[in-house]
Amino acid sequence: MIEKMKFLSITGPRSEFDRVVNVYLSKYEVHLENALSELKSVHDLKPFVEINPYKDVFSKSQELVDRFDKETPAVDKDMTPSMASAVINSASHELEDLTDKKKSLKVERDHLTELIKKIEPFRHLDYAVDKILDFKFIKFRFGRISHEYYNKFSKFVYDSLTTLFFECDSDSEYVWGVYFVPGSQHEKIDAIYSSLHFERIFIPAEYEGTPEEAYRLISRKKDAVVEKIKEIDDQIKERLNSKAVDILAAHEVLKAFNSNFDVRKLAACTRDSNSDSFYFILCGWITEKNVASLVKDIDNDANIYCMLEDDYEGITAKPPTKLKNFKLFKPFEMFISMYGLPAYNEIDPTSFVAITYSLIFGIMFGDVGQGLCLVLGGALLYKIKKVPLAAIVSIAGIFSTIMGFMYGSFFGFEHAIPTGWLKPMENVMTVLMVAVAFGSILIIIAMVINIINGIKAKDVEKIFFDTNGVAGLVFYVMALVCVLLIFTGHALPATILLAVFFGIPLLLMFFKEPLTHYVEKKSKIFPDQKGMFFVESFFELFEVVLSYLTNSISFLRVGAFALSHAAMMGVVMLLANVESGNPNIFILILGNLFVAGMEGLIVGIQVLRLEYYEMFSRFYRGTGKGFRPYKSK
Repeated sequence: MIEKMKFLSITGPRSEFDRVVNVYLSKYEVHLENALSELKSVHDLKPFVEINPYKDVFSKSQELVDRFDKETPAVDKDMTPSMASAVINSASHELEDLTDKKKSLKVERDHLTELIKKIEPFRHLDYAVDKILDFKFIKFRFGRISHEYYNKFSKFVYDSLTTLFFECDSDSEYVWGVYFVPGSQHEKIDAIYSSLHFERIFIPAEYEGTPEEAYRLISRKKDAVVEKIKEIDDQIKERLNSKAVDILAAHEVLKAFNSNFDVRKLAACTRDSNSDSFYFILCGWITEKNVASLVKDIDNDANIYCMLEDDYEGITAKPPTKLKNFKLFKPFEMFISMYGLPAYNEIDPTSFVAITYSLIFGIMFGDVGQGLCLVLGGALLYKIKKVPLAAIVSIAGIFSTIMGFMYGSFFGFEHAIPTGWLKPMENVMTVLMVAVAFGSILIIIAMVINIINGIKAKDVEKIFFDTNGVAGLVFYVMALVCVLLIFTGHALPATILLAVFFGIPLLLMFFKEPLTHYVEKKSKIFPDQKGMFFVESFFELFEVVLSYLTNSISFLRVGAFALSHAAMMGVVMLLANVESGNPNIFILILGNLFVAGMEGLIVGIQVLRLEYYEMFSRFYRGTGKGFRPYKSK
């Protein structure tokens, strides 16, 4: 079912806005709407525009809190935003000297890291870097070249050039090295290396000794800097621990007010012409059960006023949808959300889906042993992981177990337990005919739900003239009656009755658009292009009549899967050589696991397909918007 909603407006002095959000919106579930859009008829409304005064100080508080140990608990302490800001600013000021030192050390650490990164590939070069950098008559270039070009260079070019390339390191893509060339020929040689995509790496004059010596020296310097940063972090923690309670409490206050500030985007602001005072207005939806408590709280607040709206005609926004179902049906809300939430004035199909899905699953997958495995496995997984799908599997497994008793099937053994109804493989036609009859009943129920939805929405076309309205229902039921009479050997009704119960519904569906316009007293009954209207209506009606047949036949898959399950388990029994009296236990277990896993998955998908395409398409639109209260943020 869908919870009833009430539309409310909360107003008060602009200075009280943060308190109202913090007290009322954090206590009660209110789905906020844009006040400017909803109150268009109110004059002198303006957006509630302000600069967030909590943003910077909250950022500071977050940095301070991040320095605490993760297990440090938050403290609930009565504190105003100004007090909280003062606590955070004071703590940040006391840490300025340490944070400045840490900042400069981080810059030094990053610089040393970059130096290490540059020199690391050249560690095998056994010559002092500082001496190479002082060469005057010989030019040098550090860099890297891909293996593809390096191989071509080594084979075809290297021996003909006045250059020396010293390979230092390599990986799967590149070769790192340094090449030397006489100063008089460097332009020509550089051009050749550039054509081979040699990527030059510039080495700064900060290295001492060979690359290996420089690497070790800089690594030691970096480790010393990292150690100093850790020491400063410890000093910062030591200073903060003395104020931990106040800082954590201030952070929670600023966090709430910083988050509350965003509510201004949905609020409107107006001015009292008599006193020139500014007032805010908040609009939104609240569940009917919480209205009385909220109104009672606000009545005791001298500066704040709350107004409830019972007439939804003047409200632009549609009421949000909040589903409320029995605990047993609640997991099936997942399927509803996947398709789309029901509109506020629609019937919540969760109960319908929960019952029909579980029942159809059981009919298609009837086995006592495998059903019990689904019940226990799904329940255990739901208890551990709280996955809604696991609960659905467990509930569907109950119906599989029940239908297993009806079929007399236990882990594929067809004679292990008494048969409560019939054996699918021994009554093929009965199973298929019952499946179609069962599907036809579900289609009729879906049509009835569609008519109820039409009544709730006051939609004349949906109630009377729609293919799933009264006209479609009469036609479909009459068609089923005729089929039943033929199969049972009885005579069909009189021609006049057939003409009435078939002809009138077809005419109503054919002329549904003009008839709707006539009932609603619109000036234009028929469209301008009447010829096109008749052609389109004819083909639409032909498609509708065909869909009644195909939708009903689609439920043959319910019986077909019941037969398929019995047939697959028959194959398992044959492979396990059960008839010999000495069955292969391993094959039995493996076969049951395979059938339960594969067929269970396929059946689950097929049942969902029947729900969505054969039933939902007749009565459900799924155009609702979810109830998202500010409190949940």
